[in-house]
Amino acid sequence: MSQPRLVEVRQRVLKQNDLLARELRECFHRAGVAVISFVSSPGAGKTALLETVLTRLQPEYRVAALVGDLATENDAVRLARSGAPVRQIVTGTVCHLDAQMVQRALDGGAGFSLESLDFLFIENVGNLVCPSSYDLGENLRFVLMSVTEGEDKPLKYPTIFYTADVAIIAKMDLAAATEFDLEAARRNIQSVRPGMPVICVSAKQGAGLEDLLGAITAVRKVSEAARA
Repeated sequence: MSQPRLVEVRQRVLKQNDLLARELRECFHRAGVAVISFVSSPGAGKTALLETVLTRLQPEYRVAALVGDLATENDAVRLARSGAPVRQIVTGTVCHLDAQMVQRALDGGAGFSLESLDFLFIENVGNLVCPSSYDLGENLRFVLMSVTEGEDKPLKYPTIFYTADVAIIAKMDLAAATEFDLEAARRNIQSVRPGMPVICVSAKQGAGLEDLLGAITAVRKVSEAARA
């Protein structure tokens, strides 16, 4: 008897999130900031990659980051080493970020104003399930998988790959050691999301970073053209 009730509550929550995400997207557009989110399972390497991205984009671009985690502020401390302003969102028992959490972080004084930024990055909680249901008002969503996780990640978690814009395969410096089959991974991604761009990177060695930075800065150019 409880199942219809749970479905109704979930639908209502998601509808409220979508409405708030739409407001956030309009707010980001007015401020002239491009918003990009990263989502992955725990340990896939998104914090290391985002630290590199923040470092490489400065000083040409003004950047900041919001970081979601269940308890600690370790990821925020690490990202702050880039010199960019960073705000941690501690979610407690919640395994994802939602639009309300993002809005509260920004309204609560994140240490920066949206108008002062070119890019705002959002690092979601390490999870490939719940984040797929929650729009954060971002312009671009990267889903990240590492070579240490195997080639079948897209098949196990198809929804997050379907709701993302670009797939990143990280830790390519470990591909040989883990006997990672890159072509199989590409096929699995395409079977879930045909035509999805795939970028292979190694934050440690720097491989693929220019392609990733190119995809990021292209979002900025599109945003500027839309406002013109």
